Amino acid sequence: MSPSSLTRLLQEKASELGFDLVGVIPVSRSKTIDIYNAWLKKGYAGSMEYLENHAELKEDPRNLFPETISLLALGFNYSTADPPAKIKNPDVGCISRYSWGDDYHDLIRSKLSALENYLCQELKAGNFSRSFVDSGPVLEREVAHRAGLGWIGKHSNLINWEKGSWFFLAELLVDVPLEANIPFTRVNCGTCTSCIEACPTEAIIADRTVDARRCISYLTIELKGAIPVKLRPKMGNLIFGCDICQQVCPWNRDAPKSLEPGLQPRPENVAPQLIELMQLDHAAFSERFSKSPIKRTKRRGFLRNVAVALGNWANAEAIPALSLGLCDSEPLVRSHAAWALGRIADLQAKTKLEEAKLTEKNQEVLQEIETALGA
Repeated sequence: MSPSSLTRLLQEKASELGFDLVGVIPVSRSKTIDIYNAWLKKGYAGSMEYLENHAELKEDPRNLFPETISLLALGFNYSTADPPAKIKNPDVGCISRYSWGDDYHDLIRSKLSALENYLCQELKAGNFSRSFVDSGPVLEREVAHRAGLGWIGKHSNLINWEKGSWFFLAELLVDVPLEANIPFTRVNCGTCTSCIEACPTEAIIADRTVDARRCISYLTIELKGAIPVKLRPKMGNLIFGCDICQQVCPWNRDAPKSLEPGLQPRPENVAPQLIELMQLDHAAFSERFSKSPIKRTKRRGFLRNVAVALGNWANAEAIPALSLGLCDSEPLVRSHAAWALGRIADLQAKTKLEEAKLTEKNQEVLQEIETALGA
């Protein structure tokens, strides 16, 4: 079978499986690995040390799988709906739309597996394939860009001229020659700087450069410790991820919506009540988010985020829930609950902090309590 015929069949099958974008590149050394390594050296990755792993594999997929001849770049739309108006209410939590439904890793892996099976078993056109979604040692945005799927926007996300930027990216490495796409060479952001101006924490520090240490998605998901105090007020009611830079992007104004059943929003994940979330014990958290990407941050990280949002609401109605957080088994939850109570700063909140100060043994939590009492 000719490379062009095989490519056409794979593209048709990928589309049938639900992938919105498909492109092909021949395997080669990464063209952006030096930029990536420089980004890491500047410390922009924060505590994500794992991004420094397997540098030689990211430089060239053949260092991982010598059999690789071609790479398929795939895009999967996850924008199922626009956020409801109540998401702006400070007493509800704002969760990134990619997490409204089931965990996308399981969903897309199953589709990639079906595509691999089609290539190797049904078509019998390949002996080797390996797929990745958001986890492998592949510089996926570069691969997608070179495969003609779009350009890298100023917010550093891939933008497609017809379908916007609401995409999961995935890759399929194969040992057969395929017909390559023409790389997308134009950058169509023009003079627009909406994403840079809209970022609450000024995480987009330059064109296409994000300082993850300031990014709310990093702070609420990847960061395992305390959120820097100076950034907490800027987070508003964002409790898992952040979509602001994509929401303001003009290319997303008319972006199509995904009908994928597994990604459809669960009502309890779209605009949940913060007070209710703050009261989740371990069993309730596991039950509620067992099939959701939210489980990645674990209960302690999630309640840390919820406490910050409650502190930004600064309403006395949150005192009972935050008082519960002040007694939590996790120091991370207790410390952020203390900060939030300090933001409310009425007599009842101060009383709860004074009571906790008498029994608290963790020095970091004590420091937060003392700071909150002095606020």
